[in-house]
Amino acid sequence: MVLFQIQRCSALPTGEAWSRLTRWERHGAHVPLTRVVVTTSPPTRVGTRFAARTGVGAIGFDDPMEVVLWDPPAGGTCGLCRLEKRGSVVSGWATIEVRPRGTGCWIQWREDLRVRWLPSVFDRPVRWIANRVFDRVLDALLRE
Repeated sequence: MVLFQIQRCSALPTGEAWSRLTRWERHGAHVPLTRVVVTTSPPTRVGTRFAARTGVGAIGFDDPMEVVLWDPPAGGTCGLCRLEKRGSVVSGWATIEVRPRGTGCWIQWREDLRVRWLPSVFDRPVRWIANRVFDRVLDALLRE
């Protein structure tokens, strides 16, 4: 199990940051060799499913996810989303929290990542890589 957390303060209003962070298809544009496809109809809600396909050609794996908590920010409140990873290679969960802070917002991305068949001796390098990748993803999504 690899648990990591990324936090940011942003000048974006809470609703705009939320909107950018929950455009699931856009995540793939910032993760190397990855494409994200939403498999349920919009809008996002509890039960929305999508999959991140990482690989080259036929070599790769799917990271299917489902939204199990969907509470968008409204009227100055905090927004919280929880995703459950339901794959045979990658499992775990992720939460995205967006809180108002002054005229901008505070963001926290927490993720528990499990890679099947990978011994725990690799937890530290996986955590380091995940932090670097998702740190850049978060920054890129907030810049869009």
